[in-house]
Amino acid sequence: MPYDTVLTNARLADGRAGAFIAIEVGRIVGIGADTPPPAATTIDLAGDLVLPGLTDGHMHLDKTLFGLPWWPHAAEPYRMSRIETDARVLPALPLGTAERAGELIRRCVAHGTAQIRTHADIRPEFGLAALEGVLAAKAAHAHACTVQVVAFPQAGVMRVPGTAALLDDAMRAGADLVGGIDPCEIDRDPKGQLDAIFAIAERHGKGVDIHLHEPAEMGLFSLQEICARVRAHGMQGQVTISHGFCLGGVAESRQKAAAAMMADAGVSLVTHGAGGATLPPLGVLREAGVQVFCGNDDVRDTWSPYGTADMLERAAIIDWRIDWRTDPLLHDLFDMVSGDGARALGIPEHGIDAGKPATLFTLPAETIPEAIGQHPRRRLVLFAGRVVARDGAWVA
Repeated sequence: MPYDTVLTNARLADGRAGAFIAIEVGRIVGIGADTPPPAATTIDLAGDLVLPGLTDGHMHLDKTLFGLPWWPHAAEPYRMSRIETDARVLPALPLGTAERAGELIRRCVAHGTAQIRTHADIRPEFGLAALEGVLAAKAAHAHACTVQVVAFPQAGVMRVPGTAALLDDAMRAGADLVGGIDPCEIDRDPKGQLDAIFAIAERHGKGVDIHLHEPAEMGLFSLQEICARVRAHGMQGQVTISHGFCLGGVAESRQKAAAAMMADAGVSLVTHGAGGATLPPLGVLREAGVQVFCGNDDVRDTWSPYGTADMLERAAIIDWRIDWRTDPLLHDLFDMVSGDGARALGIPEHGIDAGKPATLFTLPAETIPEAIGQHPRRRLVLFAGRVVARDGAWVA
């Protein structure tokens, strides 16, 4: 019997060229260099490099403005103005959350992204509306990518009465993780916020993802408190720090001590390499055993007019900022936007190997470093064996 699909003339990341990849029932069942086996569908890759699906570990699908005409940026250049602008602008947009989120998901998929972790704002002005819209977009695109949703208290937990109860409601409504934000700077009540969100997470058996923008010593204090909560609740491996800018603003000795603390507590870190902020020391964290992965964060939304949703482009931005230039470091960076991110999201089956899901993309490049450095258009994207994008465009 022929296979469902066979990809021919493939280039693999280990340097093999002219290979075939046989796919059956959504999984890779064979990789070889001899005569390709018969298949219901044969696709000639013409020498394209084949790589496993990308992971966007930090995104805000509910805030995107894709699907609308160009929308001028309305907020002042500081965080509280952006938070207040969201409360005014998002409910009045002429296109709903589900439609806008779907537009962005399709762009992600067209660039080869297979896994997304997104945050959805939970605040009294919105109730669960943003979450419900993102969950609808998640369901509508489940055949093309995996979406994980964080119930995110963008305006704070303790400073906005009723938010903790809404977070609890969000978990019952289908959110995958409990979010938090700057326990000292936003809430000015670190004990109150962390007690609340960890209690909700424990009650629902879910993980936690906390935005930590706080600088230097303030941020380190919050980080220490978070790691203490992780150990107290037995949640090692279930908690992520988003951004962690404080780690880039302290002495190297403090960085190494914080990295060791995070590794011991099983706390991971996701970064987006944004300008205007001090990046955490990604190499120091990885060497200590911290799971580090990456995301686009804001993509043409109410917080930023920038972004294309391409994780290879994002990897190039991060690489440029941390000055990783050698091929081994670029391979490490690819792990951070692909396999390491998938594992951080709890998706262990990832890679171009027999038995793994046929979730992959192809592009005209010879090596992973070239793929990051030049990030050419993705020519073919598969999710669980199904073609979902061609030549940079959604087709699913």
